Amino acid sequence: MTYKASCACGAVEVELSGEPAVQAYCHCDSCRRWLSAPVHAATLWPTPNVKVTKGAEHLGMYKRTENSHRQFCRSCGSAVLIGHPAMGLTDLPSAAVRGFSFQPAVHVNYGEKVMSVRDGLPKFRDFPKDFGGSGETLPE
Repeated sequence: MTYKASCACGAVEVELSGEPAVQAYCHCDSCRRWLSAPVHAATLWPTPNVKVTKGAEHLGMYKRTENSHRQFCRSCGSAVLIGHPAMGLTDLPSAAVRGFSFQPAVHVNYGEKVMSVRDGLPKFRDFPKDFGGSGETLPE
């Protein structure tokens, strides 16, 4: 399967192949500030499956940490990509991926939440153990 994503103004376009490795809601302060939203609907794709097909010259970067390389469109300001080099994954906000049906499996960084969600999905205080977290879950 191939999907396409873009910034709000269309100056940057991205092509995604296959399916995301992870779909999750992230509640961390960093994502909330980056997207100006209470929750981030994240789709994390294997980095080799993510290709900027148009407008790479319009991408700016903010390195929050060495584990979080946030890229945005310098024309319209939209968040476009969040590279996580240590994990080999690239995150795209799910709403930017056209024709994609977001189906999250977990909530991460729920310990930082500003909004409670009751959807029956596991809610990790930080991350699952296999992603380097404590694996501790929290109640809804």
